[in-house]
Order: sequence, then C-alpha cells, then structure tokens
Amino acid sequence: MRSSRRRFVTGAAASATAAAAGLSSSAWRTAAAAAGPAGELTLKLATVAPDGTPWAEQLQVYKQKVEAAAKGRLRVKLFLGGALGDENQTVAECRRGAIQLWGGTTGALASSVPEISVLELPYLFRNPEEADRVLDGVLAVDMRRLLAARGFVLLFWAENGYRSFGTKWGPVKGPADLKGHKMRSQESQVHLEMYRALGALPQPIAVTEVLPALQTGVVDGFDNTPLYAFAASWQLGIKHFSLSEHIYQPGVVLASKKEFDKLPADLQSALMADVAKIQADGRTAVRDMAPLLVDNFTNAKIPVYRLTAAEKDAFAAATRGVHDKFIKSVSAAKPLYAKIRGALGAGRP
Repeated sequence: MRSSRRRFVTGAAASATAAAAGLSSSAWRTAAAAAGPAGELTLKLATVAPDGTPWAEQLQVYKQKVEAAAKGRLRVKLFLGGALGDENQTVAECRRGAIQLWGGTTGALASSVPEISVLELPYLFRNPEEADRVLDGVLAVDMRRLLAARGFVLLFWAENGYRSFGTKWGPVKGPADLKGHKMRSQESQVHLEMYRALGALPQPIAVTEVLPALQTGVVDGFDNTPLYAFAASWQLGIKHFSLSEHIYQPGVVLASKKEFDKLPADLQSALMADVAKIQADGRTAVRDMAPLLVDNFTNAKIPVYRLTAAEKDAFAAATRGVHDKFIKSVSAAKPLYAKIRGALGAGRP
C-alpha cells in the first residue's frame, strides 16, 4: 500500500489522464449488464475517483472484503473516474437503485441530502481529529438515520481532506484577493455561498470540465485538496496554490437503501465487512500523502502560500454568515449544527 501511494505522488497527472481515456458511460453500462456466474449478484459501485489514487485503492480493498465475506454470492464492480457519470448524477441514481453503491464527497451528496452540507461549513473543523470525533461519535447515529431517511445506507466515511485555493493570478492571503475572480465551485449551496461571501464569482462546474475551464479562461481558479488537484491534473491550469484549508470535506461510501433492503441478512452483513478498519486505513493513507503532494506543487514550479493562523481567522470571520444562512435555509440541519458546535466548545469562533 505504501509503494502504491508513492507511485501516485510521482505519477498523479498521468493516472488522471489515463482514467479520462476509459470506456464511455454507455459501454460501462453494457459491460455491467453481462451475466456473471450462476448465483452471483453484481453490484455496481460508482465514483469519480481516478484509478491509481488512494481512494481507488480503498475501494479495491472494500471490494475484496465484501466478496470474501459473501463467499461467491456477491461481486462488486468498480466504475472509477466518473465512468457512470458525475457525482450528482450517480448519487441520484444510487438513491433510486439504478446504481447499488456510490463513493463520493459530501458536497455532491448534498444534492440528495441537503442537511449533509452542515459538515462542510467554512472553518467548522480546524483539524482532522475534530472531524473524526464528530463523525464517528457525536453524529454517528444521526447520520445513519438521516441517510436512511433519504434512501441510503452509510457504509463508511472516506477522506477528501482540506480544500484550499488554486489560482491563476497570484496567492490568496485574504478575502480581498478573491474579489471579482471567477472561481470554479462544487455544485453545493454552501460552496457557492462561501464564494459569494468572499466577493468571488462562483461558477458551478462538474469535475470533468474544470481543467479545460481553467485553460480557456472560463474560470480563474478553484478550491480543492492537493490530492484531488493532482489526481485530476488541475495543477496544469494554475500558477499558485494557497493553503487556506477553509473546508474540511469528508468522502463517503453508501449503498442504495432500496437495493440493500432486498438482500438477505448475511449479504447485508457482507457489505459491512471490516468497514471500521477500511475507514481508518483510508483516512491515514490520504492524510499521510498530503504533505508530499504540497511539495509536488513546488516541484511543478507552482508556489505554495501557507496562510497564517490570523489570515485563516480573517477568512473564518468573512464566511461566518454562511453558517447562519445555511441553518436558516435548511432548518432540518439546525439540530446537527447545534450538536457539532456543542462538541467543539463555546470558545470557538
């Protein structure tokens, strides 16, 4: 596993290019429809994670665990790199049961479960340990219930990490540096409102279209993790990267509740095989890689600006209204937000 992580760090751009050249969505669907061995049920797992990344590696481990636990009665077929469509499209198809399993960001999941955006409010979690404590303890029961009510079964959390700014014009040291710039935004109300609060002009664009949008001037920058930036080759479209770490973004792997409920109890258990270890190992793999990928920006002649604590506090103050606006617009998320704030302590800004 360590060697494969090193290979990704040194070959991120190449792996993203290879993933983009894969089979078309319709070709994958045709292949998935082919009958397997007698008595074997095939479940499709859709993700935009490219091959050769730690996310793909984590899903491969999950596939192996499930198939071993199911003793030949289940097969998990991975569709990497957006082969079945973008995140918003495939999570909707998972909800209705056309795709049985899904892995993606909570930002995309918000298109089907608006309350989940509470986890991505700017500067809510100041370190990964806070996020882990809330997801694994404080909100564990609430999240399972919320997702079940929206048509999903939570299998395990994954990790995208802390999102920061990649730009074409210069480093981002404060909110004023973003004013008037066109920034690619994830198709999430919280992300859009964050950019508006900072005076930027958010442009919601699917992940597969971001690099050409950067190269043709449709947008002036983006925000994402160093890991995803290299996985998708977005670093080819920027000149600066600023470690604002303004949104912690979990990943999540889900099952369609409609399809999960059709399975006998032993196969439902197989889909939960060793998920706690898979979750922990996945977080560790992504977090261990983060510093190496920041160094990769420098190696690619892209200067990295590390914001000071005071500069991050200025961003947090500028985006504090996003919290209030979100709670007012998605009132069902208010109890979740209250639990998070209570767990983080009254002294937090």
